[in-house]
Amino acid sequence: MARFDAGFCHVSDISRAAPEYALKTRHLESIHVRIRPIRLCNCGMLVLLMDLDLRICSQARLSRDPHFDGRFFIGVRSSGVYCRPICPARTAREENVRYFPTAAAAAEAGFRPCLRCRPESSPGTPAWLGTSATVSRALRLISESALEDGGVEALAERLGIGSRHLRRLFLQHVGATPAAVAKTRRLHFAKKLIDETTLPLGEIALASGFGSVRRFNSAFQDTYQRSPSQIRKLAHLSGALPENQYCFRLRYRPPFQWESLLAFLAPRATPGVECVAEGTYSRTIDLDGKVGLLAASLNETSMALEIRLSFPEPRSLFRIVERVRRMFDLGAEPSAMIAHLKSDSLLARRVLNKPGLRVPGAWDGFELAVRAILGQQVSVKGATTLAGRLADQFGKRVNQGSNLTRLFPSPRVLAESDVSRIGLPKNRAQTIRELAREVHEGRLTFDASQSHEEFRSRLQQIPGIGDWTSQYISMRALGDVDAFPASDLGLLKNSGIDSPRALTERAQAWRPWRAYAAMYLWQGDAELSVTGSVGAIQEDDSTTKRNSYRQSDSTFEESLHGSNVELCRG
Repeated sequence: MARFDAGFCHVSDISRAAPEYALKTRHLESIHVRIRPIRLCNCGMLVLLMDLDLRICSQARLSRDPHFDGRFFIGVRSSGVYCRPICPARTAREENVRYFPTAAAAAEAGFRPCLRCRPESSPGTPAWLGTSATVSRALRLISESALEDGGVEALAERLGIGSRHLRRLFLQHVGATPAAVAKTRRLHFAKKLIDETTLPLGEIALASGFGSVRRFNSAFQDTYQRSPSQIRKLAHLSGALPENQYCFRLRYRPPFQWESLLAFLAPRATPGVECVAEGTYSRTIDLDGKVGLLAASLNETSMALEIRLSFPEPRSLFRIVERVRRMFDLGAEPSAMIAHLKSDSLLARRVLNKPGLRVPGAWDGFELAVRAILGQQVSVKGATTLAGRLADQFGKRVNQGSNLTRLFPSPRVLAESDVSRIGLPKNRAQTIRELAREVHEGRLTFDASQSHEEFRSRLQQIPGIGDWTSQYISMRALGDVDAFPASDLGLLKNSGIDSPRALTERAQAWRPWRAYAAMYLWQGDAELSVTGSVGAIQEDDSTTKRNSYRQSDSTFEESLHGSNVELCRG
């Protein structure tokens, strides 16, 4: 059996040691190199290396293709650094480079980050990774600072597996241990704060999770062979911002349909909490009892979203930035999704017309879930009005801008409130209270430690929540790229398929990208005034069905039996 160094391999190594893995060179589309050599790590465990298509990596490196930014990293033996595929430095010879699936794997192999291409600025490894669901869930938990409380053992317990097995999975799929991944992310975020903010270095040490200035300085000296203060002298800051205000550029892989993303979010923006205007999405945020404001706009030249943030606690910056990445699906790998979906006759035209469509996430899972329940059986406009009333009556008042005056109500507040006062049917108000109670008492969470199937199953135990609502929440709150609300009338109408069962069967060919397929199908229903889900009818009890969901407020007396009607998809 061929053996290779940990975390990487090279074309000549494979051809020499394992001829059966030799590359086909005539046609790129015929190349699907699957490298699964076994090696022994320091602890003696057998580990399988992550698959990498070496010829595609090589061509992406030589062409500096931005579509591959963050999908792999390049270790240069002559300089000892690891780079992004788009690095502007002089191109190294092929025999002097190694390819790594993640930055952490490159760091574990002894390479240090390049100061020119700044690996910390890459879009990040795609969340799905093409790997096990366990690894994907663990990566999201690490991005939420899960290792800070209890280390790898506590993380493994949350995932329901042993710590040794978790390390084995990470070495197989990521090329580095969970601790190494967390260390690399912490270091990258600290470097980003040094380069893009004027925060004092002591505050950066705490904000990036080092815990002490000594460990912060030591990590930079070991990794960059420079102190943080020397690194800062190399940064080109555009100018100091007021205290507690920050500006970050978060890269994405092109193409990126920002206007389509805003077009989806704008009619669903909760008045007083969110706002979409002049190409910018803004909202109030609440984290650990601290209140702030974020605004996101497109910087097309840099292929990045420009995030302006006002928040009083620097230690929360890492978690905020990671949430924003998920909100706008910045970790998506559009080239793989496009290649898969455009081969389908039903989706091909839509995909080619708007390549790079994203699945919008949510700042807060509970807020999104409440919004989805409010959207059952009313128009998008009607649901937005209801959400605004909910925020106005039960949300905390803040002063974050002329149009942003409220925080979305917390689970504790809604669990104890008479939500029907905003004009909701009693059964739907009770559904919101039950959801709020489940979240407030900790029986339902929106973190990534659970499987998507388990999450949807728990949601559906709440009266008034069925498959459509749970699929929609899973899609946007948990980032489930394979969620698919097949009973949505918009999906049925635009697909030309007349039953949820038939659409579910048809959508099997779109896996694992069914959420993106749903977004493409929804793009075709912009002319409809009312949008939503056939399945939502079955998500509330028979009393509400018999009353045909008659709204107490005349604003929502839109006909639910006209030919142009869909039941709201939130």
